[in-house]
Amino acid sequence: MTVRLLTNIGRLWTGHDVCSNASILVHNDRIAWVGRAADLPQSVPGVVDDITDVDHVENLGGALVTPGLIDAHTHPVYAGNRYAELAMRSGGSTASAITAAGGGIGSTVTVTRGTDPWTLCNGVRERLREWLLSGTTTVEAKTGYHLTRDGELADVRLLRELEKEPMMPRVHVTFMAAHVVPPEYFGRQRDYVEAVAAWCADAAAAGADSVDVYCDDGHFSAEEARWVLASGRNVGLLPRVHAGAYAKRGAVQLAAEMGCASADLLHHVTDEDIALMARYGVPAVVCPGTALQQGSLPPVRRLLSQHVPVALGSDHNPGHCGITSMSLVISLAVAAFGMSVGDALRAATLGGAQVLGAPDRGILAPGRLADIVQWDADHEGAFAWAFGLKPRRVWRGGTPVQ
Repeated sequence: MTVRLLTNIGRLWTGHDVCSNASILVHNDRIAWVGRAADLPQSVPGVVDDITDVDHVENLGGALVTPGLIDAHTHPVYAGNRYAELAMRSGGSTASAITAAGGGIGSTVTVTRGTDPWTLCNGVRERLREWLLSGTTTVEAKTGYHLTRDGELADVRLLRELEKEPMMPRVHVTFMAAHVVPPEYFGRQRDYVEAVAAWCADAAAAGADSVDVYCDDGHFSAEEARWVLASGRNVGLLPRVHAGAYAKRGAVQLAAEMGCASADLLHHVTDEDIALMARYGVPAVVCPGTALQQGSLPPVRRLLSQHVPVALGSDHNPGHCGITSMSLVISLAVAAFGMSVGDALRAATLGGAQVLGAPDRGILAPGRLADIVQWDADHEGAFAWAFGLKPRRVWRGGTPVQ
């Protein structure tokens, strides 16, 4: 058993409040005590009889400390890149022109299917490591670039196995075979929806936590999404939906009806949609990197004013956004969405924990996981200034990340 004392914390942002001149006592992978250093007890029953007997004492030099950040929306299991497509899009090329040139999600599916498992695994491992080293201790990770039963289930198992390795963040695995219809199902979309619904039980058995459907033009209708989400929910998967990325397709109404764990993206959400989300308690996951690329920003201030829970995600994916730094996402949320630093930081910690159904993280409090970040700053306002604030040190479950 290990007891670790983090001292000389200049400013501690716990998730609920701010404490100056603070300390944190960690017992194994959990927080045993947190508060003002002046209030540090001499002993903590069941943890340490005398505070002078702790195993490790670490002086954090007056730095800012927060919970480990949580990325609530990513697509990290893919091979190859779509840089040429991004250049075309930046030059004004249409989606049809990009597809005709060999781009689009289908191109990633082709490359991912043709990549050997070892190479694919190494690529995902490197991406996950980047998240952890930048201060993100939990990552929601979707499948969705194999679009075959065996490939999608292999992706679920890959993510579950990588999570067990050193230098990996915690991973919340989302089964997203309902990303687009693969080419072999051209003209048979209903057959593919039926197949994905049947795969949900296998995905849950393989270790998936959630099921997601892209409900939008060119993807899946609300009725098709309902079929897949209901199948997933019946086997214990949390339902999620990509809602309103390009055009309104009834996705938010579906999320409210089904009690989805989150409705994501929301670039074209309406006041009626926001009212539904508030009424039924559907959290929003918003992704400033992709919103800026699409040139359509979700109305985050209206979501917050209606008390809709908000989480932040990078939406890391090969076709739009390569961000693996949630501190950069916080900066972009402040600049683009008009969020306060406190709201954005809360959305990247407590908000993420809520949408992932993970009450053991996202806040620094006794009994919670000791996922902790020491930042290269002395105040959380630095997130709005640095555009990618760097951590000085990260602890995952009380263990320092090297």
